[in-house]
Amino acid sequence: MREEQSPGLAEDKRGEALNAERFRMLEDIARELAGEVVFPTYFDAALRLRKDLQNPDLPTARIAKIVSIEPLIAAKLMQLAGSALYSPDGSPAKDLSAAISRLGVDLVRTTALAIAMNQLLRSKDMAIFSDLTRALWDHSIRTAAAARVLAQNFTRINPDEALLAGLVHDLGAFYMLYRAVQYPELRVRPDSIKYLIVQWHEGIGVTLLDTLGMPKEIVNATIDHDQPRLAPITVRTLADIVYVGNLIAGAHFEWSHQDFDPDAGQVGQVRQNFSALLPEIEADTREMLAVFS
Repeated sequence: MREEQSPGLAEDKRGEALNAERFRMLEDIARELAGEVVFPTYFDAALRLRKDLQNPDLPTARIAKIVSIEPLIAAKLMQLAGSALYSPDGSPAKDLSAAISRLGVDLVRTTALAIAMNQLLRSKDMAIFSDLTRALWDHSIRTAAAARVLAQNFTRINPDEALLAGLVHDLGAFYMLYRAVQYPELRVRPDSIKYLIVQWHEGIGVTLLDTLGMPKEIVNATIDHDQPRLAPITVRTLADIVYVGNLIAGAHFEWSHQDFDPDAGQVGQVRQNFSALLPEIEADTREMLAVFS
């Protein structure tokens, strides 16, 4: 007679299988980061566009010609150029060349990347994690807005460089979600994915940004951005900006749907230290969500 398996043993086996799937994903990510990173076609297109625009001496007309190949990016640049962020009087740019002149090539590259990140999270394959991806996107935009405002008000750092650093500080989490949908055991366990992301996204993100050829200043600024430290009274470096911007945006608590009091602990202390900037950050967040989403 066949012996019945106890419920506890069955659960242990499922736990072992789940752990194996987790480790397999992390091993696959490590192997991919050591070789060639694979993203969807539209993400690769944005990265190619960034590479094509690396030459600082490209004339505006040439930049406009390169950008016009990607209609969505061109349309978003026109919208961004006419937004309150870059046109306080509300005047629209008359054409793509005028929009690029107003925004600058660095922001053109950042816009292309932002659109690709948003498309990645909104892809059909990621629908199973829709709540998580929506919260992660909102958090990234809020951090980018906070970083831009902090740079403008406290440092001589280019606000658009700070915006980019804030935008990509959690790119490791985006990438881990993109890879997670390829593992059946993980697709149906969003809580397991949240755990993996909270534990691993910083290190994976730093390696990923470096592999993608992001400027060293941006890569270094994202290191340990979720690791608690003494709440700063002001900001001086790009790393300070990313750290404070991330806390103002709720750190990883908001996008992983953990309960937290925004006015308590270190997050509350930072929000109090920079309370005068919060209305501007909220306004910029709304503008950026309207353009990039």
